Amino acid sequence: MKMLKTTLAVMTAAAALGVSAMAQAGATLDAVQKKGFVQCGVSDGLPGFSVPDAKGTIVGIDADVCRAVAAAVFGDATKVKFSQLNAKERFTALQSGEVDVLSRNTTWTSSRDAGMGLVFAGVTYYDGIGFLVNKKLGVSSAKELDGATICIQAGTTTELNVSDYFRANGLKYTPITFDTSDESAKSLESGRCDVLTSDKSQLYAQRSKLAAPTDYVVLPETISKEPLGPVVRKGDEEWFSIVRWTLFAMLNAEEMGITSKNVEAEAKATKNPDVARMLGADGEYGKDLKLPKDWVVQIVKQVGNYGEVFEKNLGKGTPLQIDRGLNALWNNGGIQYAPPVR
Repeated sequence: MKMLKTTLAVMTAAAALGVSAMAQAGATLDAVQKKGFVQCGVSDGLPGFSVPDAKGTIVGIDADVCRAVAAAVFGDATKVKFSQLNAKERFTALQSGEVDVLSRNTTWTSSRDAGMGLVFAGVTYYDGIGFLVNKKLGVSSAKELDGATICIQAGTTTELNVSDYFRANGLKYTPITFDTSDESAKSLESGRCDVLTSDKSQLYAQRSKLAAPTDYVVLPETISKEPLGPVVRKGDEEWFSIVRWTLFAMLNAEEMGITSKNVEAEAKATKNPDVARMLGADGEYGKDLKLPKDWVVQIVKQVGNYGEVFEKNLGKGTPLQIDRGLNALWNNGGIQYAPPVR
C-alpha cells in the first residue's frame, strides 16, 4: 500500500510538471507579441556581427538575424530592441528573461546546450579560434608562439581551447584575461601582450578597429571548431522553432535564388513548387509556426537572404573582407545547409 501511494504521488507530480511545461509552451511568443518587439542580446561591439554604426544603429549579421525574427513575427524588421552584453553577462540575460534571443557570436557546445537551460537554434557562422599578431613579432605559425603572452577574453570557450592547444604542442604561454574584446585588442596594440586570440571572425573584426590594421596578421592555424548561432531558453519549443526556421528561411532563400530584389515578384509568379511553398503562394507553411503566410517574404524583402546578409556585413566589400569559406552553401563548397520546406 505504501508503495502504491508513493507511485501515485510520483505520477501526480509528474502530471503536474507536464501541465506546467505545457502551460509554458508559447510563452515567449505571447510575451513578444504583447510588448510589440523582440528583445535581442548582442555583443558589446563586434564589427560585422553587432556594433553601433555612426547613427547608433546596431548593425551586423547577428543583429540581422534578430531583425529577421522580427520580420517573421510582426512583418516589420524594425520591431526589435538590442541589449549589448559582454561574454560574462550574455547567458544570465537570456536565462533571466531579460532578452528573448541571444544572437551574439556564441559557440554551440555540449555544456551550454545541455547544462545551462539553453538551446541553440542553428549555426549563423562556422568559425574557429586563431591568433592575431603584430608582423614585427616575426612569426608565421602558432607553433612559434612558445613563451608568448596572450590576451584572451574571459568567459569564452577560448580559454580552454588555447590551454589544450599549447599543452598538446608542448608550448608555454602566459594568459592575460579581459572582460571585453575591445580591452583585449587595445592590450595587443599597446604591446602588453604578444598575441590576441579569439574566434577568427572576431580577430578580423578587431583588426579592422586598430590604428594600423595592416601591421597585424591572422596566423593560418585554426585550432578549434566554433559554430556560432542564436540561442533561446529551453522548454519553449514554439519560440525555438520560429528562431530556427527564420535562419533556415534565409539559407533556403539563397539556395533558391530568392533575394530582397526579386522576392515579391517570385511570390506572385513562381512556377517552382518549393519556392511557392516557402513564399506562401501555395500551402500553409507558416501555420504550424503561428506565423503569417508571407513571413518568409517579409524576412527576405526587409533583411535579405543569408548570402546578402553575409556579404553586407562580413564580405569582400566590407573592412573585414572575410571569404565565405565554410559558410558558403553546401552546393557551393561550404557546409551551410537548411532542411527542405515540406
